[in-house]
Parts: sequence; C-alpha cells; structure tokens
Amino acid sequence: MIKIKIAKEADAVVLALLGRVTWAESHGHYIDDKSNLLNYLNNNFSVSKTKQDINNPKNFFYIVYVDDLPVGYAKLVVKEKQESVASQNNCRLERIFIQNEFIPLKIGQQLLTFVEKKAKALQLDTMWLTVYIKNIRAIRFYERNEFKNVGELNFLVSGKAYENIIFSKKI
Repeated sequence: MIKIKIAKEADAVVLALLGRVTWAESHGHYIDDKSNLLNYLNNNFSVSKTKQDINNPKNFFYIVYVDDLPVGYAKLVVKEKQESVASQNNCRLERIFIQNEFIPLKIGQQLLTFVEKKAKALQLDTMWLTVYIKNIRAIRFYERNEFKNVGELNFLVSGKAYENIIFSKKI
C-alpha cells in the first residue's frame, strides 16, 4: 500500500537518509570525483541542514511510503524565482526522488500528481524544475507529464558545472 505524508521536523533523519541515498543513486555516477560527491551529500543532506529546510515556511516536503517503508520524497519550494519562468506565482519542484528498486512501481508518477494537487491548493499556477541533461529517464518522465523546456542553467557540485534543463508546466 502506498501512502504519501507531509514531512515534519521529526522526519528529518528519514529525509536526510532518503536524500543521500536517492541523490547518490540518481546522480552519483555522473560525478567524476567521488570526494566531491561525498562533500555534496554531506553539505546538502545532513540532518541539521534537513531540519533547517523543513522549518523554512517556503518549503514543503512529502514522503512516500510503500507498506510503511519510506522509499522516496518530494521537496516543493513556493514562489522560487527563475528568470526562465514568467509566473511570479510559481513553485519549484526542487526534488522528487524514489529509491531505484521502487521506481518500477510508478511511485514517482503518484508523487508528482500528489505534489501538483498540493501546489494547486496553495493557489500556485506554475511548477518548474531542473534536470541534468544526461538524465534521460527523468527528462522523458517530465515530458510525458507535459513539462516544457524553457531554458537551462548550470548546477554546481564542488565548483564543477553540470548543464541542466529548466522545465516548466502550468498547473
């Protein structure tokens, strides 16, 4: 059984661990210097950083569970400015990660649909996100879900730039 819950500060340890595991699974093989990968994970997915992010009122975290086991999550950031996105009443889907072994269950689709409904309930009209240009599976997923390529930006990991596509969608 699949459940999606809004994350609270008490979920910071679970979110930090999910973030580390899923980011390493989905992006780690693109990072040439593994010490840069470790530094990135330590800086962005520590428990203290995760607590700080959860307590920011612009951020909303949603954890997806399969039979009560946390297997992924999404992070939505409201009114996040992006010059390639015309709407000022937008949100950024900063993260939507599912552990690799659960991807075949199509949980990502359920989580995206859930997050889009939450964004609509917050009276937001546009959702945007970024995807690494070599992450073909994710690019196809967003294109299937009617996201449109509206630009590009560089994502930095320890000073090294990785080219990302900016996708946007009216919700």
